[in-house]
Amino acid sequence: MKLFDSAFSPFARKVHLVLEYKGLPFESVDGLLKENHDQLREVNGRVEVPVLVDRGLTVVNSSDIVDYLEFRYPEKPVYPATAEGRVKARAWERAADTLIDSILVDISYWGWANRPDSMPDGLLDAARADLAQVYEALDRDLAGNDFVCGDLSIADFALFPQISSVKALDVAFSPDDHPNIARWASAMLSLPLCVDDIRRLREYLSRLDETSVELNRIFWRGDRIEWILAKGYHDWFFGEIEAGRVMWPGLAVPAPIA
Repeated sequence: MKLFDSAFSPFARKVHLVLEYKGLPFESVDGLLKENHDQLREVNGRVEVPVLVDRGLTVVNSSDIVDYLEFRYPEKPVYPATAEGRVKARAWERAADTLIDSILVDISYWGWANRPDSMPDGLLDAARADLAQVYEALDRDLAGNDFVCGDLSIADFALFPQISSVKALDVAFSPDDHPNIARWASAMLSLPLCVDDIRRLREYLSRLDETSVELNRIFWRGDRIEWILAKGYHDWFFGEIEAGRVMWPGLAVPAPIA
């Protein structure tokens, strides 16, 4: 089993956590390194991580990969057993992958990319306002539970890479206002696989430079574009396109099955 991933991608981190939780052996290839782009392009024309190659099957998209792993390797399930629990877990996975990711990634560029400008006025406040609604809902659903759906599930593995980044991006939740999130975050950080995840991220960031990864052009996709436009930053975004600082994903054509 081979996983094209990256410690810089919350989606890849989610899949990495699920594989480790299930105890499945796999080879990890950093698909975002420039030297590995050709390998990644062969299995995913969009040149995005994560991609899982297993038994001649190529699976792209983090949610589809987790669904595949749950079907093929049902031991130590990450989906709740009840219909209600599964719906709740998938809803939080979707929120992590679309809403939270879009906000955090869109405000992160001035922290790691080579930028000629500063963050647009009001963007950080917009992020804080939208995340406040997320925090209220998450704190509500964690009331009385160690984890989002009671037992450890895909909801926790999807949320952890996102929520563990909010302090560094200056959009942290308040432990006083959201004690259940604070308790959950502490419980997640007590898990060895989450400790390893944070270690991999820190090691990655410590050696981040433009010789190995793309730092001058931003890779944009649907949900991240939607959030930035919905907040009124269309002029800024079109300026990015005109300045040649935008990269677009390739076509999502399925790879052949061996």
